[in-house]
Amino acid sequence: MNPQRMRAIKLYKELMFLGRNYPDASYDFNGRMRRLFEKNKSLTDPEEIEKAIQLGEFIRNETLALYSLRKYRHLRRSYPPSDP
Repeated sequence: MNPQRMRAIKLYKELMFLGRNYPDASYDFNGRMRRLFEKNKSLTDPEEIEKAIQLGEFIRNETLALYSLRKYRHLRRSYPPSDP
């Protein structure tokens, strides 16, 4: 099996897993990711495929950062504000 195909499938699964907990229900994260992958399924040039995979990895990293920020904000609200 093509290594780029394996990376794309793994990335797709990771994004679908991350989309379960996406905070904005009206955004339809999983639907958008599915359409993005379906749009790029006919790519044949290895450079274009690599660009698409890098875009997906960027989206994954930004989504993980969003989740970390959400957790941080929740923890910060859990404690009383400190007086300077």
